[in-house]
Amino acid sequence: MNLFDTHCHLMDDRFDEDRDQTIQRMKDAGVTLAVVVGDAANDPLPSIRLAQQHPFMYCAAGVHPHDASCWDEARAQALRGWMDEPKLVALGEIGLDYHYDLSPRDIQKAAFEAQLQMAYELKKPVILHIREAHGDATEMLISRHREGRLPAGVMHCYTGSWESAKTYLSMGLYISLSGTVTFKNAPKLWEVAENCPLDRLLIETDCPYMAPVPMRGKRNEPAFVRYTAQRVAELRNMDIEALADAATENGKRLFGIR
Repeated sequence: MNLFDTHCHLMDDRFDEDRDQTIQRMKDAGVTLAVVVGDAANDPLPSIRLAQQHPFMYCAAGVHPHDASCWDEARAQALRGWMDEPKLVALGEIGLDYHYDLSPRDIQKAAFEAQLQMAYELKKPVILHIREAHGDATEMLISRHREGRLPAGVMHCYTGSWESAKTYLSMGLYISLSGTVTFKNAPKLWEVAENCPLDRLLIETDCPYMAPVPMRGKRNEPAFVRYTAQRVAELRNMDIEALADAATENGKRLFGIR
């Protein structure tokens, strides 16, 4: 198997007791590449160091919309500096999250806009976290796309409709499916999995969150990405290895991995 977990939080404290074993399990499951997402609102260096220690791992860093209130010039300069790290292949996760509103919406928008601009200037792809904010996010992204200032990127852990997905795809963005596509009550995601162009499709775990069927209720981990790959392959009437190979090549293309 040739699987690419394009979004995992391996430095989450829920892996502190068995991180090495988790990494071995992901290798055993056929995970040949992974992007470990760091937290630029606090300190992404642990995620960067983990990626440096493992040749098949890469990392990303950004200020999550939950933490947008921390965004200031000092934070921007620190993030820009971290982007020089060769193993840091994306700016993210960034975006808008109106479900919890842990930061005021106007501040979320400002931090999102600033990080989109930084990614555009640095020619880095973005990992987009959009939750219950697709209207505002789409407006911001379309504006940049029309002006030719939208960086490459991926809609991480996509849970929207196929109609919305088509809008994101029209801007050149990728769609990443997580364990939610395996849930019994996810028909709109099944439609996305069936119809998304194969060359724009990624898979991920978003671990330790969102464990797929049949691992619901357990801590998610990168080895479980195979269950998402299996479900997407079934929905597309594809062989799982062919699906995994295609999604891996897409991830390598987006993140500039050779």
